[in-house]
Amino acid sequence: IMTDDMGYGDLSCYGHKGYSTPNLDKLASQGIKFVNAYSAAPLCTPTRTAFMTGRYPAKTPVGLIEPLTGEKEDTAFGLTAAYPSIATLIKAAGYETALIGKWHLGLLPQNSPIKNGFDYFFGFHSGAADYISHKGVAGSHDLYENELPVYPQGYLTDLFSQKTIAFIKQKHNKPFFLTITFNAPHWPWQGPNDKPYPDSINFRVGGSPDIYTTMIKSLDAAVGNIMKALDEEQLSDHTIVIFTNDNGGEKYSDNGGLSQAKGSLWEGGIKMLAFVRWPDKIKPGIVTQQAAITMDWSKTILAVGGANENKGFPLDGINLMPILRGEKKNIERTFYWRTFQRKKQKAIRVGDWKYLQDEKGEYLFHLVSDPGEKIDVKVQQGTIFKQLKKKYIKWEKMVLKPIPL
Repeated sequence: IMTDDMGYGDLSCYGHKGYSTPNLDKLASQGIKFVNAYSAAPLCTPTRTAFMTGRYPAKTPVGLIEPLTGEKEDTAFGLTAAYPSIATLIKAAGYETALIGKWHLGLLPQNSPIKNGFDYFFGFHSGAADYISHKGVAGSHDLYENELPVYPQGYLTDLFSQKTIAFIKQKHNKPFFLTITFNAPHWPWQGPNDKPYPDSINFRVGGSPDIYTTMIKSLDAAVGNIMKALDEEQLSDHTIVIFTNDNGGEKYSDNGGLSQAKGSLWEGGIKMLAFVRWPDKIKPGIVTQQAAITMDWSKTILAVGGANENKGFPLDGINLMPILRGEKKNIERTFYWRTFQRKKQKAIRVGDWKYLQDEKGEYLFHLVSDPGEKIDVKVQQGTIFKQLKKKYIKWEKMVLKPIPL
């Protein structure tokens, strides 16, 4: 389950005080909760590219678009079979595959979920959709079942949960890989009882803290209903559930005291909520300090499903199962990030240290003692600063060159 634009502090189990999210809190308590999980990018398309390919976004052409906007020049980009998705790989291992929710990985026929490993798709293709009218960013209808437009009535969060429950309850002749990509709480900011946005009004305007709360509460209820369906079908013990997000929050989000927000490589743009439940396999009530990133979920899913990896395209994540099951101690990780089209920023995290370069300068932070990135220690820790910067430069030579806007 992937949400969209959720802040690190948007759930009560991550410290939110203004409202409660009982269903998501329960899910987090039933497994292992991460406090050092990251998205592969601070924007939708690159992170989704990373999840689908299991590789850094900068290794796939569509991952260089920050993000796909629907503008004419963007339509040349999208996920294709040239970079086989984890859905393609797990389907080859004998799984039924489905995607319900937001796609945002290309608008052309060859970019559709159905052409990229999914047996079933219900959702929208662009970066955002009106929750009530189901119009996409360009103002035209954007809700599809497989490859045909559909016109059901209803609030998108509810429709996605209803379709998910129907999928879970149908007869399955093989195991399934189900990806649920809620657009909540991404703009346009609309609750279940709100009106559609008029065509003349930009999706990014409007909203309020109260509307945002109703969006989160609707999302929480939807996840609760999905978990209930797994219980009713007696699938809970046989199903690994991974919950995470694609990038940091904006405007009405609570980023949990982290610096900055969506679009930025400061922690507020890339630090994620994440938790994993698998009864009998993962002990409940665990909080882990293990650092994780989007591509780890891809690698873990393929490992759990016994799927062969992508030949010629080595994956960048690790299989987290030994750590999730308590069989292995936490391991030190190194993560890289780059933004170019709207904000020019670079970052690397090695263990507890983070090097960051933004439009104003370069920084070094010790994230354990300073999670809010308030104390730049590049002068005091000059050797570490140089090591991280050097390591970053080496990595950037191994990925695709950025594409200017």
